[in-house]
Amino acid sequence: MSLRAIPLTVIAFLLYNVIVIFSGIGNSEGADGAEAARALLATVMFNIPMISGVSWPFTWGDFILLVTFVILFIEIIKATYTSAASMVDHGLSMLVFIAVLIEFIVVPQAATSVFFFIMLALLIDVVAGAIIGIRVARRDIGFGAAT
Repeated sequence: MSLRAIPLTVIAFLLYNVIVIFSGIGNSEGADGAEAARALLATVMFNIPMISGVSWPFTWGDFILLVTFVILFIEIIKATYTSAASMVDHGLSMLVFIAVLIEFIVVPQAATSVFFFIMLALLIDVVAGAIIGIRVARRDIGFGAAT
């Protein structure tokens, strides 16, 4: 198995968990854990001054979402290739999505909008990867009418 078969979306999943766990809120239970995670994700990393005179705060949650969207873009490009590695990648992407869905439902620290958008990006990766993979395979094999 090559490294191309590993879904990069697992990076966003791990990044969220590492930031939440290493922040010291990993042991918080229930609503306290969810509130602590939300507060951490709202922590400002840096401010960017704008021409309008205000400053744009860039938070840890924004950083995780930025990484997630870049990874999603790369995964959609990877879906256009047909190989055994891409089939393994699609299967592993589905497993990562299931793991993220379970964590979102079960773990209090995952009950945040940032984690929900990570889960949504993983769903888009799974669905788009399957659709693009089928379309590319159909074109490669020559099935269907030309469009």
